Amino acid sequence: MGGIVVIGAGQAGLSLCTRLRAEGYGGALTLVGAEPYPPYQRPPLSKAYLMGEMARERLFLRPEAWYAEQGIDLRLGAKAEALDLAARTVRVGGETLGYDRLAIATGLSARRLPAEAGGDLEGAHTVRGLADIDALAPALGAARRVLVVGGGYIGLEAASVARKLGAEVTVIEAGPRILGRVAAAPTADAMRAIHRDRGVEIREGARLDRLLGDAGRVAGAALEGGEEIAADLAIVGIGLDPRVDLAEAAGLDCTGGVAVDATGRTSDPHVWAAGDCAAFPMNGGRVRLESVQNAIDMGEAVACNMLGADAPYRPVPWFWSDQYEVKMQIAGLSAGHDRVVTRGALPSLSHWYYRGETFLAVDSIGDAKAYMVGKRLLEAGRSPDPAAVADPDTNLKTLLA
Repeated sequence: MGGIVVIGAGQAGLSLCTRLRAEGYGGALTLVGAEPYPPYQRPPLSKAYLMGEMARERLFLRPEAWYAEQGIDLRLGAKAEALDLAARTVRVGGETLGYDRLAIATGLSARRLPAEAGGDLEGAHTVRGLADIDALAPALGAARRVLVVGGGYIGLEAASVARKLGAEVTVIEAGPRILGRVAAAPTADAMRAIHRDRGVEIREGARLDRLLGDAGRVAGAALEGGEEIAADLAIVGIGLDPRVDLAEAAGLDCTGGVAVDATGRTSDPHVWAAGDCAAFPMNGGRVRLESVQNAIDMGEAVACNMLGADAPYRPVPWFWSDQYEVKMQIAGLSAGHDRVVTRGALPSLSHWYYRGETFLAVDSIGDAKAYMVGKRLLEAGRSPDPAAVADPDTNLKTLLA
């Protein structure tokens, strides 16, 4: 057979390969990436790189020579076309590779507007990969009126960059509020205020019907109900989907993503999955975590389990987003909370989420100390006294004692 093959040359795939070598795996190791670039950082794409404040070479997580030094066969611009579980082979760019064990780390793909909704107009952009940003950056620099479709992290980060570049910016969000899937309401309220203070128009409960075109270029948008908004550029951030086509076609369980057990093993004993595409057991259900932290940590955990560690993956999730000069940081998952404790006020604000007496999560905006303390408490499985958290005279570090 052919050693270990990793499909997906992103953060999770690289972390998995790095940990395999660190744990002493000396066999054949192949890393397959559909993009023509070696593994790179995604978070700066919609922030520093889009602003022109970060050089392209700084995005890459390792120099290309490193892969050869580590004995990693890096296949770039090579799409994995078919997976045969019985034969333990995967077809990549017309070549058939055998494997003893295989890991799927295919990540996410951005949802795009269909052509009938204006998705094929010049000036309609998505934000996911390096090629997307290379296409968007020069157009954004020249734009006067920018429409952002979707009020999640990506949309709001793009809105902040567009505003800093001097464009008029309108954000439309189909749901009742921004950050509806990724943060609780108090945090959304604070981020809405930050954007509006900087001149961004945020329209919630506003559903896009279609982008409007003029000579094949974006000229605006029509909302459901008939209202029209003028724009010369549209950034579409309407969600991400796990890339499961390879796994699904092979017959793997893809409930909620590439379904795995607590160790990262799929429904086939020789195939594993890690990162954004992997749906794993957590809190009595099955979740996917779309974050750099999860890509790194799960990639490393799965690597160890592929070598026999048999250790369940139990993360404390954390996320961050940079918008303007503001850093939003989240530790834990606030879903199911029945109590919110607010500490401070903008520009240094945090919300602490509880279910009964159990501490679930902390959202911090401009308050790195609250984030750090909350994250450490969650990692230790401890629930701080809500009254102490709310008291502005409490030194948060004493909660760790």
